[in-house]
Amino acid sequence: MTDFTAWQWFVLVQHELLLFAGVFFLIGALDELGIDCAYLWFRLAGRIRTETLGIEADHHELTGLAAVFIPTWQESAVIGATISHALNVWPHSALRMYIGCYRNDPATMSAVLEATSGDPRLRLVVHDCDGPSTKADCLNRLYQALQTDERRLMQSAHMIVLHDAEDMVDAAALTLLDRTIRGAELAQIPVLPMPQPHSVWIAGHYCEEFAEAHGKAMMVRDAIGAGMPLAGVGCAISRPILTKLASTTADRGPFAADCLTEDYELGLGVADMGGRAKFVRQRYQDGRLVATRACFPARLDQAVRQKTRWVHGIAFQGWDRLGWSGRPAEFWMRLRDRRGPFTAIVLAAAYVLLILSAAGWALSSAGFGEPLDVSPILQIVLALNFVSFAWRVTWRFAFTAREYGVGEGLRAILRVPIANIIAIMAGRRALVAYWLSLKGHALKWDKTDHFEHPVMMPLRDNTI
Repeated sequence: MTDFTAWQWFVLVQHELLLFAGVFFLIGALDELGIDCAYLWFRLAGRIRTETLGIEADHHELTGLAAVFIPTWQESAVIGATISHALNVWPHSALRMYIGCYRNDPATMSAVLEATSGDPRLRLVVHDCDGPSTKADCLNRLYQALQTDERRLMQSAHMIVLHDAEDMVDAAALTLLDRTIRGAELAQIPVLPMPQPHSVWIAGHYCEEFAEAHGKAMMVRDAIGAGMPLAGVGCAISRPILTKLASTTADRGPFAADCLTEDYELGLGVADMGGRAKFVRQRYQDGRLVATRACFPARLDQAVRQKTRWVHGIAFQGWDRLGWSGRPAEFWMRLRDRRGPFTAIVLAAAYVLLILSAAGWALSSAGFGEPLDVSPILQIVLALNFVSFAWRVTWRFAFTAREYGVGEGLRAILRVPIANIIAIMAGRRALVAYWLSLKGHALKWDKTDHFEHPVMMPLRDNTI
């Protein structure tokens, strides 16, 4: 075999990375195109639509007792705003808010008590262990508190609504979920991240991700009858199905305490049991979306930490704990859910290729060797990838601009490299965390810190 020179090895590595990234980017593009085509088809057929909320919707009383679960750990900076806003915009007498705190988190407990103003609809539930355990474990403690109240009052809740400590609930959400859960086991409304002027690039990239995911992908899942992964906020679960789930787990409640994404697992678990799920997308008369609003992580390390938990829980634990489904539509959706680690690898390969290509161009221009000779087939692959990228950013711009305006839509295009870098970092961190969990390391609530709340920000969209 002829010995390769250093330059030949350099060009060979470039070629293999180009082939690897180009082919798998194209496969990913076909996957996304399938969602796009399904969305357009169902939209034309009338099976996907965003309805307009009636003027009287805010004033409907609930048809049964609604229990809102909010687990917390070191959330004294935001939990007061969440509680005060929710109690104000949800005046329903059938509302019960259960706020879970740990016994070693007095600051959060004080913030909860200060925000209640003596409202009898709120329950402070103190966990009987030091925190943090896991979010699901805290939710199970809230479930036990609900069971105690149900026995004492001799009245069962008809739905449980999940929220996080940093959420700004929507005024119309509770009655909308109340009506929907009467005909389904699960109901989910959209999540709308709030733009943050001091973090246009990090916090901002969540805007386009959720705008497209909750404006298109979740609508397609609903239309094809695939399992509905809950977002963990702005979602309702019927009381009977939660009881059924609790009877199938070894934990102290229906939430999987050893899972990092209990909301995702709960949604697919209900689907496996034959439960019905609905993604509910409606707008006010003035065009505002009925959605849960929140300020997402504004720092790079916090964003990576949050997405690490998502990738670890959905991709790695989801594969281990939930397996796959024989139904084609469900198999497709679970494959999409679990592509995060592989996507990170492909993206990393593409960025390494970008660096090598720039170096190779500079060296060849200086006369150190011939540039990479791209075959006609690879040229076609690259051309198709370029077209698919243009198609992707067009969709992303459209969905982002619809919710946030043209300016934010244009920034969504510029934020693509940042979103990719965060995905690469989160994928690597999730792989390490999963490997450590296989070696016996206990899972903990690797939560992000919250200091911003939509209610406390002078944003144009926080008045509902």
